[in-house]
Amino acid sequence: MTIESIGTWAGEVYKALEAAPERMLGLKEVKKATKLRKDELMAAYGWLAREGKILLTMNDEDLVAKLTD
Repeated sequence: MTIESIGTWAGEVYKALEAAPERMLGLKEVKKATKLRKDELMAAYGWLAREGKILLTMNDEDLVAKLTD
């Protein structure tokens, strides 16, 4: 895992969220849209959250990511 790969994964997650109807997706939906593994998704989420690009919340048993832009 390199900084470049995490940045690439973050871009894939961002694009998936941009394409979503409400600019938000649950973990399983993001995983399906991006084909990333869970550890790759978590790294991408951390990158995007640190940059202030997404908000992460728990909805029932699902981790939901929503774009802040």
